[in-house]
Amino acid sequence: MIEQACEFLSERIAGFQPDFCLVLGSGCGTIAERIRAQAAVNYRDIPGFCPSTAPGHSGKLIFGMLGGKKVVCMQGRLHYYEGYSMAEIVFPIRVLRRLGAQYLVMTNASGGINVNWRPGDIMAVEDHINLMGFNPLIGPNRAEEGVRFPDMTRAYDPVLIATADNAAQQLGIELRHGVYLAASGPSFETPAEIRAFRTWGADAVGMSTVPEVIQAAHCGYRTLVLSLITNMAAGVLDRPITSEEVGETGAASAEKLGQLIEKILVDI
Repeated sequence: MIEQACEFLSERIAGFQPDFCLVLGSGCGTIAERIRAQAAVNYRDIPGFCPSTAPGHSGKLIFGMLGGKKVVCMQGRLHYYEGYSMAEIVFPIRVLRRLGAQYLVMTNASGGINVNWRPGDIMAVEDHINLMGFNPLIGPNRAEEGVRFPDMTRAYDPVLIATADNAAQQLGIELRHGVYLAASGPSFETPAEIRAFRTWGADAVGMSTVPEVIQAAHCGYRTLVLSLITNMAAGVLDRPITSEEVGETGAASAEKLGQLIEKILVDI
């Protein structure tokens, strides 16, 4: 299926070979408008790809230029809570690596566990806690892609994080650093769970990203993840959490996050 997907895409991008794979999470889809697009393909049309059903995820691959670099942008991702298997979630990551992408830059929307942070803050993920109950590498190892037991110590590339820090400083953007915890969703976490996650050292919580990072470590990407704090996690504030709040904060912060991503690509 990977070969079929690569052949299908290669016929439509006329020799364009992306160096960067950009994955846009909830509320961040408008960042794709910054790309000087050369081709766009719907997930539904690509062999092996699944349609994105989450709100605000348009489900398109966009090939083009951003920050002077050749990129392929996933305008929307797949989630475990949509009913997809881990293999289906990470399939696009494997395909785009086979197409030539060496760098993976991902965004996501997350709930702030760290009480010193506020909605609209951006966090460079330094590490993660996988509470999704599954790993995308379970099953026979694909030796042509990576080793059986990949090291996760530097899954989040420290050089790319330093590049992001420098870019943020030049743009006057405060860039947080922290640990991202992934839960399966789709229900938001309970206040008791958030208190537990805080004691474990988590700074933010979400329902994505970790499967892709694990797959990326396996197949040799250099990875940077920027997590947009769209709301405070359950129990931090005395009010319910809504998906509308996530979307509104994402839309309000998309310009700032887009500027940062473009500057990072220029500087790499």
